[in-house]
This record gives sequence, C-alpha cells and structure tokens, in this order.
Amino acid sequence: MAGHSKWANIQHRKGRQDKLRSKLFSKLAKEITVAAKMGEPDPEKNPRLRLAVKEAKSSSVPKDVIDRAINKATGGDAENYDEIRYEGYGPAGVAVIVEAMTDNRNRTASSVRSIFTKSGGNLAETGAVSFMFERKGLVVYPADAADADTMFEHVIEAGADDVESSEDGHDIYCGDTDLHEVSSALETALGESSSTKLVWKPTTTTELDLVGAEKLMKLIEALEDDDDVQTVTTNVDLSDEVMAQL
Repeated sequence: MAGHSKWANIQHRKGRQDKLRSKLFSKLAKEITVAAKMGEPDPEKNPRLRLAVKEAKSSSVPKDVIDRAINKATGGDAENYDEIRYEGYGPAGVAVIVEAMTDNRNRTASSVRSIFTKSGGNLAETGAVSFMFERKGLVVYPADAADADTMFEHVIEAGADDVESSEDGHDIYCGDTDLHEVSSALETALGESSSTKLVWKPTTTTELDLVGAEKLMKLIEALEDDDDVQTVTTNVDLSDEVMAQL
C-alpha cells in the first residue's frame, strides 16, 4: 500500500513531528484506557490491551503514561467512549475512513462533517467506501531488519499473508484475527517491530496530481487534529513525481 509509508514521509517533511507526537500519545493513551476498561487491565489477559500497549511502546510512549492510562480505566473515573467509523470522499473521489472514539457523538459527527466539507470532500454513509478496503493486521520492520528474500521467508513461516518491502521498510500483512500470533512469531525471529496494529488496507487505489494531493493533505491533517479522531486511512496512491513536488 503505497499510501502507508508515503504519507508518513509527507508528515515528516512538513515538520509536524512535535505536534503529531503529542497527538499520537494522547490517541494511544485513549485506546489503552478503552481497551483496559472493556476487559481485564492485564495485557496478558486482554488481547486488545496487549496490542494497544505494544503499539504505544513502539511509538516511544513513556511507561508512566501507559500505566496512567490503564489505571484511569481501573479507577472508575474514565469517560465512556463510543467507537465510531465515518466514511467519506476526499479530492477526486479518494476513499477516506475515519475511526473515532468520542464521549459525544453529535459533537464528533458535526466536526468530522465540517472538516470534510471545508476540505472539498464529503461525508458519506457507513459502508460507502469500506468495501474498497480489507481489515488487516500490519507489522512493520525497518529496512535493515532483513533483506527482502529473508523477510519473505520469515513472513511465510509466521503465517502472514503478504509483505511489501522497499527502501522505507517492510510492511507485513496478515488476517486481522492472526495479528498477535504472527507478530509474536516475527518478534522471535527478528526482534521488536517498529509497529503492530490493525489497519484498513485498500484493495483499489486512486491516483492524485499535485493539486489534489495538497488538498488531501489538508483534509487528513484537519481530521488528525481533531481530538476525537483516532485514525485516518485513504486509498490514495501518489506517484514518485508528485511525492518529489510535495
């Protein structure tokens, strides 16, 4: 999925790292709290919490932040969040999936709709674009973890579905229910991954020119700046030429 690593590169080049880091920590902590509240506060007994803690650690979230997020859930003072998925279209019909956690559905729906409208997109009904994606587990390793052939062998042995290797790293995909098993097998062979999480992987992609890509960037950045939004996924595929101009 070209959009996965390319979008990370765009964010890096635009110098939003400090702001993104703060937002990311907050979103990861919220996921930990929700996961701990929905099940056992022990990651070993709660698969969703285990995955949330693992992803937080791989993103360098401090241990005290992780512990505080878990304790918030067990302390009984955590807010009750609803998990909502929004679907819509960006520039040139790019499919957009937005996942949110909110304690006020009306506020979040109004905000997300407004962002789509102001950015030249439009919010659609649930199911309008999700059929263009597959729910997958994603395990990411840096490029120097192994060469492409060796990584492919490890991926097959771990029971994953596919691997996309490039100079940016290795993106390993598996069934959404197989993520823990696959990531554990890969860690045994290769050590800690850069990232382990559930994603929406597009089955079809939409190309954009420079103008369209810039509009899409504004839409995604505005959505990610919303405190209720957890993840934003698109099916955009940007050419190397457009990437260079960005």
